[in-house]
Amino acid sequence: MKKLDKLILRSFAGPFLLTFAIVEFILLTQYMLKYLDELVGKDLGIEVFAELLFYFSINMAPMALPLAVLLSSLMTFGTMGEHHELTAIKTSGIALPRILRPVAFVVIAISIGAFFFNNYTVPKANLKAYSLLWDIRQKKPSMNFKEGAFYNGLPGYSIKINEKLNDGKTLRDIMIYDHSKGGTNTTVILADSGKMYTEYDDNYLVLELFKGQTYVDQNDGSFRSSSEQFVREKFDASKIIFSLSSFNLDRTREELFSDNKMMKNIDQLATVTDSLRRYNVREKAMYAPNVDPFYLYFKADTGDVKNGLKLTGKVLEEEKEIAPLTADVLLAATTKARNVKSFTSSYLERVNTLARDANNYEIEIWRKYTQSVSILIMFLIGAPLGAIIKKGGLGVPVLISIIFFIVLYVLAILGEKWAREGLLPVGIGMWGANAILLPIGLFFLYQARNDSSLLEVDFWRKLMTRLKRNKM
Repeated sequence: MKKLDKLILRSFAGPFLLTFAIVEFILLTQYMLKYLDELVGKDLGIEVFAELLFYFSINMAPMALPLAVLLSSLMTFGTMGEHHELTAIKTSGIALPRILRPVAFVVIAISIGAFFFNNYTVPKANLKAYSLLWDIRQKKPSMNFKEGAFYNGLPGYSIKINEKLNDGKTLRDIMIYDHSKGGTNTTVILADSGKMYTEYDDNYLVLELFKGQTYVDQNDGSFRSSSEQFVREKFDASKIIFSLSSFNLDRTREELFSDNKMMKNIDQLATVTDSLRRYNVREKAMYAPNVDPFYLYFKADTGDVKNGLKLTGKVLEEEKEIAPLTADVLLAATTKARNVKSFTSSYLERVNTLARDANNYEIEIWRKYTQSVSILIMFLIGAPLGAIIKKGGLGVPVLISIIFFIVLYVLAILGEKWAREGLLPVGIGMWGANAILLPIGLFFLYQARNDSSLLEVDFWRKLMTRLKRNKM
């Protein structure tokens, strides 16, 4: 490898690692904000948060790589153009494609690596991430007794504590509504003081109460004496034990989540897609036999007559004389028509759902290819564009990178939506964004190779002047 190649690669490596880290952080933060309400207040511990962030960062990597390559390419070659390094290299007789070659090889390697990473590593990370997220959602928030407010987190109990001492255990002025045996506020416990602590590896919460009373309303709607309907008991000390099993983070078996399309590689996705397609074909073929019993005189699949009817021109004649239609016959025909319409609508919905599911799985197949190829296309846009604008740093390159990334993202979303709904073949819908941006990248490469001043004001002024002359 020549010194020039090493110089260019060192210039690219720093911005790439920096921009990848920044983009990964931004995407990860934006994604985790969707689940913020489900994560806070559950006392998960730093280990669980770190595990969840690690798995989702793997999920975000294929999306972060195209933007990181685009931005770092713009920064690298924009800085070299701004410092006149590109001019000096070209003056020595080295063409722009040769200057871009070492970084291009690295980007190709990144694209290939991203494909295998997206096909094998990301599905496993998704399986662990979403199974862990499911378990976190099922976990109840950690206990948080606030002074003067009722706490309803323990099943069957509403607890109000008016004062908590600094030791975290001693309590004053306690009121407890016991709903564990049903009813609404039929059992009330009042205590002057108490202690709260956990036992048996924090699996149980013990609440010791001192100097209190228990009030029980036994009225079930029957006519009884007041002494039978209301019971009051005094106690010097009492103990209530609560199970905390619902507050634990119980891990669900990951195999239960493995059927989701995000947890499968290309071979597994292809198998499911093929099964759904074949099942959909069978469903369509079964429509005519299933709807045929609704028709008495015509076959649903061919339109031929049946049950002894003969078709002569536009008049159907029966071997026996057809009696005049009555109101009962019209009502029966209307009901049968409604049944056919309802059956057809539900059948069509089922067939469309199967087609949409098959499209969703096929979309995931193509996504693994398109995301990898988009890395190379972003390089074809960023590198020559940086050589044209001759601006480094985080100013103009960031703005241009965001614009092209938004264009890529919007086109990809539109193509995916149209492919899912069957408006376009899935392959065309998924490759549409790359197919549109590839000529733009090649155009920028052509302009940069010819030292075009495409983004300079003088270029457009001269172009307008030339167009005016041609009109005259």
